[in-house]
Amino acid sequence: MKEYLFKTEMEVRDYECDIQGIVNNANYLHYLEATRHKFIQSLGLSFKKLHDDGMDVVVSEIEIKYRTALTGDDKFLSCLNYHRDGIRLVFEQDIYRLSDMKLCVKAKTSTVAVINGVLSKGDEMEELLKCS
Repeated sequence: MKEYLFKTEMEVRDYECDIQGIVNNANYLHYLEATRHKFIQSLGLSFKKLHDDGMDVVVSEIEIKYRTALTGDDKFLSCLNYHRDGIRLVFEQDIYRLSDMKLCVKAKTSTVAVINGVLSKGDEMEELLKCS
C-alpha cells in the first residue's frame, strides 16, 4: 500500500448492499465524501464554518474505478492524498478491504472553491490546508 496523507476506518452497513449482497456503487461516493469531511475536520476545519464565512468547496468531477466489491459488515480503510491542479484541488482516494487489504475503489475527486458566489482561483483553500 502506498503512503497516504489521511486514512480512516469505516464499516459497511447492511442497507448499503444491493440484492447481490455487495455494496451498491453509489454508496462508495458517500464513503469518499465522508473521508474528505473527516480529513478536513482532522485539520480543525469545518465545512459549515467555511460556508458561514462565504466559502463553499464543491465537487466538480469524480472518476471512480471499482476493483473489488465490499459486502455487508466488511470493514475498510478509506485513504486520501491531494494535489492542486489549476483552480482545482484533486483528492486521490483509495478504499481497501481490511480483511485482506485488497483495493476496492480507486477514485479522483476534483473540487473547486466558490467564494461569496464567485469561482475562486483555489488559493484560499490551498492556504487553509497548509495552515492547518
